[in-house]
Amino acid sequence: MKSMTGYGSGRAALGEGHLVLDLRTVNHRFLDVRVRLPSRIQSRTPTVERVIRARLERGRVDVTARFEGQTLPQPTLDLDRARAVYGELSALRDALNPEEPVPLALLSSVPDLFVVNRGIDEKALDRSLHEAAKAACDAVMVMRGNEGDALAKELGSRLSELGASVGALRTAVPEMLESRKTRLRDRLDALLAGTGAKLEPSRLEQEIAILADRADVAEELVRLDSHRDQMLELIEDSSAPVGKRIDFLLQEMAREANTIGSKVLDTGMTTHVIALKACIEQMREQAQNVL
Repeated sequence: MKSMTGYGSGRAALGEGHLVLDLRTVNHRFLDVRVRLPSRIQSRTPTVERVIRARLERGRVDVTARFEGQTLPQPTLDLDRARAVYGELSALRDALNPEEPVPLALLSSVPDLFVVNRGIDEKALDRSLHEAAKAACDAVMVMRGNEGDALAKELGSRLSELGASVGALRTAVPEMLESRKTRLRDRLDALLAGTGAKLEPSRLEQEIAILADRADVAEELVRLDSHRDQMLELIEDSSAPVGKRIDFLLQEMAREANTIGSKVLDTGMTTHVIALKACIEQMREQAQNVL
């Protein structure tokens, strides 16, 4: 079992420096990849996204990139063009307001003053992006595996608690039914006392059977055991994503717990049902991060 939470960083040589990609992943229903690259290589966003989609499953993935050292060709100022622009601005100043200074900051708003002396090595850039993205994904998968082991241990502990609650309910059901039968007999005896009337034994047994049927939770307990066994198998599976199947099983467990709660109203039983529901809810919160 793996988690959807993870972090990974990948480095690849580029020029005289390195290209570094950082990946952060959190839980999400589907695979949602968001890539933010420096403006000079934004056109390579699809390249990075393809690598990630080929290697990761589910989760929101945030990707950022940075350069370390001399990686891409550095822009330089076109001095001739800058002098010409500044000269034109100075001439305009002389014509309109000779006393007004011409700040150099005005040049920053003029397009194409900076030029790149040599082109980007497109193939080298693509190779570096691909290599860094693969390394970052590998690191993320390692962390996801470690986080998944911790989640599996936590869910296993909760499943043990759930099994204890189911066992307690199974033990308490016969006692609850016997208690209800006794209360029913006592109530009928009290109602008929002094009237001379008698309740037919067959009628009493029929009412007791109806009462027992309404409070029977044997089927629900069997299904809870089955769902628990299936979950135990899933949390030990590291070969495929299991998050959606675990989420489905927990939904079914919650439905069975609600049904049991509606059938048993005795104080002692209610305590076990509350513990059962709390355990299931805790697992549902943890399962949100399961891949």
